[in-house]
Amino acid sequence: QAQLEESGGGLVQPGGSLRLSCAASGISFYWYTLGWYRQAPGKQRELVATITNALGTNYAESVKGRFTISRDNANQKIFLQMDSLKPEDTAVYYCYVVQTNTWGQGTQVTVSS
Repeated sequence: QAQLEESGGGLVQPGGSLRLSCAASGISFYWYTLGWYRQAPGKQRELVATITNALGTNYAESVKGRFTISRDNANQKIFLQMDSLKPEDTAVYYCYVVQTNTWGQGTQVTVSS
């Protein structure tokens, strides 16, 4: 059974950085496209970024140039480096396997002074 576990969330000031991690188990990690979604209070869940097994990436317009998604196939992890954070980036961030519709439990990111 596929499982995803996120970590790395927290409270950061505007302009700061955080690095989220997602550890996967129970799947043939290499073959899948994984991604990060987020959900802010009172809003729908939205795509942040995805990365394919060929390292192709896709980003939401709102995070382009600030966020970077990457993956470590040997250790079955993906990462989201978030720089120049803004208050509107505040949300619960979820790790996601596209082909199996598997979600993690989420990690809270709060950007506030």
